[in-house]
Amino acid sequence: MPKHVRIETSGGVIEATLLDKHVLDELIIGAIGEELMAAMDEVSPPRLIVSFDAVEHLSSAALGMLITLNNRANEAGGALCLSGIENRILEVFRITKLDQVLTIEADMGAARGALQA
Repeated sequence: MPKHVRIETSGGVIEATLLDKHVLDELIIGAIGEELMAAMDEVSPPRLIVSFDAVEHLSSAALGMLITLNNRANEAGGALCLSGIENRILEVFRITKLDQVLTIEADMGAARGALQA
């Protein structure tokens, strides 16, 4: 099975980079969610950054997966931060008001800073 996310852990922070340009297929989104959940189980409290640098299209199922990840991180005393979201996708976060629920930073460096605060 092809890999859809690259996961690295540095200083207790999980850095996950989505590798697909199009995160649309529900099976792929499910696999990404499972990988990220498993990575969160390895770090306590889970602090997770998800980088969207390569992503051009995102489905509503992916938004649901991100909400689930955020809830799980918060319940465990951790945090989720998204980074590198392209403007067209960022507009979807604004329209759905998810930008008020999820922490979104411009890049990986800013996301690391947000999780350190």
